[in-house]
Amino acid sequence: MATVVVLGAGLGGIPTAYEVRSKLDVSHRVVMVGSSEFYEFTPSNPWVAVGWRKLEQTRVDMRRPFERKGIEFVPELATHIDAPGRKLTLKSGKVIDYDYLVIATGPKLAFEEVPGLGPEGFTQSICTHDHAERAWRAYEKFVANPGPVVIGAAAGASCFGPAYEMAMILDADLRKRRIRDKVPMTFVSSEPYIGHMGLGGVGDSKGLMESELRQRHIKWITNAKVAEAQEGKLRVQEMDDEGKLRKEHELPFKWAMILPAFKGVDAVAAVPELCNPRGFVIVDEHQRSRKYPSIFSAGVCIAIPPVEVTPVPTGAPKTGFMIESMVSAIAENIAADLSGRPAEARATWNALCLADFGDSGAAFVALPQIPPRNVTWARQGYWVHVAKIAFEKYFLRKVRTGSITPVYEKYVLKIMGLHSLK
Repeated sequence: MATVVVLGAGLGGIPTAYEVRSKLDVSHRVVMVGSSEFYEFTPSNPWVAVGWRKLEQTRVDMRRPFERKGIEFVPELATHIDAPGRKLTLKSGKVIDYDYLVIATGPKLAFEEVPGLGPEGFTQSICTHDHAERAWRAYEKFVANPGPVVIGAAAGASCFGPAYEMAMILDADLRKRRIRDKVPMTFVSSEPYIGHMGLGGVGDSKGLMESELRQRHIKWITNAKVAEAQEGKLRVQEMDDEGKLRKEHELPFKWAMILPAFKGVDAVAAVPELCNPRGFVIVDEHQRSRKYPSIFSAGVCIAIPPVEVTPVPTGAPKTGFMIESMVSAIAENIAADLSGRPAEARATWNALCLADFGDSGAAFVALPQIPPRNVTWARQGYWVHVAKIAFEKYFLRKVRTGSITPVYEKYVLKIMGLHSLK
């Protein structure tokens, strides 16, 4: 009997646990270790931040779903990984022995890299449900006394879609409230140009996203380093194409949301020779650690090099469709390894994104993620807004019922009119 432990009950971890369980007979244990009892649908967070969603609408209590599927659930923080000894230590001191460990923790949010950044400082975040709820409480006060807004992503950020969504959704909400004319908005990003998104652009994403910002009267600063956040003020350094200081900006705000750079979580980053200097897990083409054959990894916590060198550091995003393909590969490879066959399954690592703009939206496909590409696809329209709302309900239902993959293949590609990206 083998024990497979999945660390991280999020977008990567939950489908991994479900898919591994479906591929192994009941003699093998599947154990899910997560820091919370709830699965949080992170893509809903911009809606939470403006009051369009309540937390209970965008999360699932995972105890019963895991129980129905025969998955042991341990809602507790992991504090130490003994990779050579194949042991996982939890905050309570409990130790779980494993034959295979799948790391799907997501990232550590590196707010400390910019003084004053984050919910404990002077800016908001939508990276977690708790952050989004705090952003909503601050937004409630803001709309009673509106003023300047700054939204964007710090140097080293690798997930730009939510920043764009937050800017557009905020614009849409302020228009509904008839106070948009009282809110000057600035978008600040480490991207070399609008629409880069850590992907080197997708089709004419530059023109598409610039047009959206212009039509919504949102100014922007790119090649930007957020140097410091203070109460009501953001200090931003705009760099030139050589990475040298071009101009300094001091942006006043009454409400600001800046996405931070990501790092690996402490327990994972501390494992010798498992991670790169930022704490992301180094994996081979089969999602397996190059140092420890018993460890696999999927999602935001794995190391992927930037698509290209940029004047201000930008990371490569890991979208849901890409993570889904990593999960499928891991499940196949663990099953193969247990049966004595070589682990040969590979993830596709294609990028797919539905970005909601509150009253419109944009959809992007990049196959493969790093150009030149076999498929480059970008569309916009109200249908994306409707599709993302529908996908939220569809995905949460799949999480509750334990039939979570391949949701992107079955749903998102279908509504986009694409048959397959494999």
